[in-house]
Amino acid sequence: MIALRPATGDDAAAIAAIYAPHVLAGTVSFEVEAPDPHTMQARMARADGLYPWIVATTGADQGGVLGYAYATRFSERDAYRWAVETTIYVADVAQRQGVGRLLYQGLIHTLRAQGFTQAIARIALPNNASITLHEQVGFRRAGVFRAIGHKHGQWIDVGYWQCMLAEPASPPLEPRRFTDIGVRRS
Repeated sequence: MIALRPATGDDAAAIAAIYAPHVLAGTVSFEVEAPDPHTMQARMARADGLYPWIVATTGADQGGVLGYAYATRFSERDAYRWAVETTIYVADVAQRQGVGRLLYQGLIHTLRAQGFTQAIARIALPNNASITLHEQVGFRRAGVFRAIGHKHGQWIDVGYWQCMLAEPASPPLEPRRFTDIGVRRS
């Protein structure tokens, strides 16, 4: 059974281990040095209760981490505060088992409950599996930046996918803190 829960600092090592191969050998992340658990823990702390980090585990709260998803601020400009950028990574051993979809559904549910109106995802191209996942949970292609990143000796295109979480309200309501909402457990 796969369960979702908010990530904690204790998950930082597992999160760093899932992410490292994508940094070191792949092109889906534009980082060139894999962050260590301490760096991941610091990134999680910077979310400051507003931007959720969620893990999928192999059962109860203490189960092994199969993947993670999180949201960050889309832009530093205050007028963008209702939009978030999303990220998701699933461990190699958990690929194609529904973990990614479950994580994204939990993240989107949480972001909607918080009052965010849009989620934006960046996808290094080509990446049909990631495109399929994003589109299955409601993201739609918004545009492509050609040859915007260079890694492992090649230029890489990046696509932007957008998911409308809610109709923008007038006047807008401020997004609520993740720590006040929690995450839907499965």
